[in-house]
Amino acid sequence: MITSTQNPRVKGLLALRRRQERERTGLLLVEGHDELAVALGSGARPVELYHCPALVQAADAPALVERAEAAGARLVEVSANVFERVAYRQAPDGWLAVFPAIPTGLERLRVPEGGAVLVCESVEKPGNLGAMLRTADAAGLDAVIACPAATDWGNPNVVRASKGALFTVPVAEAGHDELVAWLRERRLAIVAARPDAPTSFTAVDLSGGVAIVVGAESRGLSAAWLRAADLEVRIPMFGSVNSLNVAASAALVVYEALRQRGRLEEADLHTDHP
Repeated sequence: MITSTQNPRVKGLLALRRRQERERTGLLLVEGHDELAVALGSGARPVELYHCPALVQAADAPALVERAEAAGARLVEVSANVFERVAYRQAPDGWLAVFPAIPTGLERLRVPEGGAVLVCESVEKPGNLGAMLRTADAAGLDAVIACPAATDWGNPNVVRASKGALFTVPVAEAGHDELVAWLRERRLAIVAARPDAPTSFTAVDLSGGVAIVVGAESRGLSAAWLRAADLEVRIPMFGSVNSLNVAASAALVVYEALRQRGRLEEADLHTDHP
């Protein structure tokens, strides 16, 4: 058991909070029981699992440790003070794993005819990226693409906010020209969401192949994306605030696309899940 916060492994975990170190090592952190379970369920193979018996309360703890070990993880127990040092969330639950970084090349993505992807332009806040991944997972989107990427997909707060969906939704990073050409090749209509667009998002046809494009709240979509757009849509606003949170906006447009495709009726709704 590691009991010293000065242990080299502890310092290595702290270093992985930095993007530069994640890119150098090709590793990322996954903290939390639920996030770890989702990652393992996706087939991802952890490098190491750090767990703290003093903090772990999950009834399935032994089984989760066995799953991680079977997937190739080196198991390391740590004391409560060490875990609280390496944890990046409040009230940690005693689970922290190191995984290989998620590949982000466009060439990896497989989008079927009539598919749907979400494109995020310069979204800086990791929490928003993570929330959009959760939406993409829930809606069954084919991919989420950062173009350009303002933060890396391995940011611990992206992983946390996604609740593990980083491992279930294909992601990519790309430059604008490269991505537009890729979308055209796949006949995905580019749907740009902006507050002053002339048409409501419920009044356009989203039933075919689409790429829903959202931008950073501070600047909105760039002129380049507006020039590339096949459709521009707005979400009607009735209050004093001039825009919704970007993750909320993305969720509304994505679920309108599902509604138009008749997919909502197919969903197996669980009342115990919000």
